[in-house]
Amino acid sequence: MEEEIKMAETVMLIDAAFLNFVTEDVKKNFERMLNRELQDMDLSHLFTYIALDAGISEGKNEMQIFFIYDDDSASLAHAQPSDMVKELNNVAFSNEFGEFCFNTFQPEKMASREELFLESLKVIADSKEVKKLIVLSFNEEYGDKVNDILKDVEKKDLIQFRMNEPEQDIKYRWEMLAYPVMQSLGIRGDELQ
Repeated sequence: MEEEIKMAETVMLIDAAFLNFVTEDVKKNFERMLNRELQDMDLSHLFTYIALDAGISEGKNEMQIFFIYDDDSASLAHAQPSDMVKELNNVAFSNEFGEFCFNTFQPEKMASREELFLESLKVIADSKEVKKLIVLSFNEEYGDKVNDILKDVEKKDLIQFRMNEPEQDIKYRWEMLAYPVMQSLGIRGDELQ
């Protein structure tokens, strides 16, 4: 990955299956709780909310978003755009926080989504160019392996977005992924009181 793409200072590594898992769960539960249908997520809003929660300030930031996906997660659930190949590979958007550049990667037949994600995580974590690494990993499937990689990373601002509080002590920051997903699906704060 590093040989093909020059890394930005801020990189978000996303397991598309995990994002789908969270989105489906939040949408189903909150539609039932709020007794209304929720909108599809605008990905520009989702990644702006993630950037805000990760502490990125307005400015001319360059952020790379790498999606790792497999056949089952080749399209994002309840999101626009959603197609990994036709709509999300080698595209970008800009706003007051900077430029968000998307690239998508699917494992070859010899590797799994998990293996590609973990190998990509190692490459990005080792990159001298990357100063802030934002990780959305499928902890329910391979969380211990992610922690094994991140625990040794130094001189980087690490933020992991997850759905549950870490069960063990970690040396990096974590944020709740449900909040940016809820905002992107159009759930208002006043509806939750």
